[in-house]
Amino acid sequence: MTTAVAVDDRTEGAAGEELKNLYLETLTFVERLHRCLLDVIKDELDRIGCDEINSVQALLLFNIGDAELTAGELRTRGHYLGSNVSYNLKKLVDTGFIHHKRSEADRRSVRVSLTEKGHEIKELVDELYDRHMVSLKPVGEVTEEDLETVNTSLRRLERFWTDQIRYRL
Repeated sequence: MTTAVAVDDRTEGAAGEELKNLYLETLTFVERLHRCLLDVIKDELDRIGCDEINSVQALLLFNIGDAELTAGELRTRGHYLGSNVSYNLKKLVDTGFIHHKRSEADRRSVRVSLTEKGHEIKELVDELYDRHMVSLKPVGEVTEEDLETVNTSLRRLERFWTDQIRYRL
């Protein structure tokens, strides 16, 4: 009986180690993919000669879109790795890419929306994504089904992490 338990422990240990390796690989991919996305956006900004903003700020503009949002709402909508949303919003106000105004409901809260200049960058990123859609399958060999599978897994991982925080697991 002790032998059976020891064999089961070794089997679970090997399976656990494989799961851990896959989990760590996924975490690495998530981080690298975000950095790659920022590099792709930076290349597009460089292509048009836009040096007023960086790729994180361009992604912020894209995520604001046609909405009027607070900094907190932006943080929950996007992934701004290693960035300070409030700092970037201030820079975007200073450079004329976004408007800001105090919320009428809560005077402590500031709401932001895009200026015409901000809309131009949002459209630039949107057009970049549209170009990607044309070549995603033939060049990247990424299908709609592939994206559905990845998105399902990432949603589950997000829910798992959220539960870890919420329920202190």
